[in-house]
Amino acid sequence: MSGRSINSVFYAETYHPIQAGSIDGTDTAPHDNAIYRALLCSSAGLYDPFGDPKAIGDPYCTIFVGRLSHLTTEDTLRKAMSKYGKVKNLRLVRHIVTGASRGYAFVEFETEREMRRAYKDAQHSYIDDSEIIVDYNRQQLMPGWIPRRLGGGLGGRKESGQLRFGGRERPFRAPLQTIPYDDLKRLGIPPPPEGRYMSHYEVPSPPRRKRSSRDKEESSHRRSSIDKEAEESSNIRSYRDKEEHYGERHSVEKEEHRHKGSSMDRSERSHRRISPERGGYHHKRSSLDREEHYEKRSPVDMEEPSHKKLRDREERTHKRSSRDREEGSRKRHKYGSSSDKRRKEDA
Repeated sequence: MSGRSINSVFYAETYHPIQAGSIDGTDTAPHDNAIYRALLCSSAGLYDPFGDPKAIGDPYCTIFVGRLSHLTTEDTLRKAMSKYGKVKNLRLVRHIVTGASRGYAFVEFETEREMRRAYKDAQHSYIDDSEIIVDYNRQQLMPGWIPRRLGGGLGGRKESGQLRFGGRERPFRAPLQTIPYDDLKRLGIPPPPEGRYMSHYEVPSPPRRKRSSRDKEESSHRRSSIDKEAEESSNIRSYRDKEEHYGERHSVEKEEHRHKGSSMDRSERSHRRISPERGGYHHKRSSLDREEHYEKRSPVDMEEPSHKKLRDREERTHKRSSRDREEGSRKRHKYGSSSDKRRKEDA
């Protein structure tokens, strides 16, 4: 068994009664009467998984809860399942005559995501001191399904002698012997997935909803509309942000302009108020100075220039006449006068 481990397992995707009774999924003949009964129901089409009127709701949002205590009620189960999501519908299977609990139930959630959360986390949890098992709704989602009451089902206890493999609780083990591909193909049994085994500790994923082309178109149209709405909202948000930004900027500029204008107005008003005062003051000051100057000047001072000129002229005339007299006296003293000459001659 090269490359295989004892912990390598695989899970059934379709149900076949003979394969469900085999530990490695390679049996080609039934080994108990219950498998014969299940094989007969499967080949004759005696069981309709969608014919149960009590099986309502969306199978992709529904989980199977098994190994419940017979004391567990609907309220207790709803309270325990509500921590995984919003419970939309719950059906606790009871005996048709006595009304006692059969130990299993079907719980439908609002969304498929909540169902997957419960499928993953509620496995091997405890309700009323009983360890429960959780699986997806194989009755409506697993092709070829045959229930336990008709010899099929999955799981089971060892003391019952009717173990069924391929499910979450008891998966198929990787085959240790040669796989009879021809016999399996003749019986319509899917062979083990060579090279695609899983670990015993891995959780198998429940089947997903198959979307038709119409659903894909609706989904793409919905996605495009959502994207368009998101784009429009982002555009509106960006436009509002720009408006707010420009509004703030405009208000700041307006405030600065108002502040600047008020400062300029104040300075201009103060300048205007001071300038006339200064101009009037200087004008008044110069007028007063001129008046004081003219008042200080006497009439004599006013006539001083003409009098001074006359006096200067007189002085110059006096100097000139005195100079002339001095020159005349010097000449006379040097040469003597004519009268003196005559006196000397007469003498």
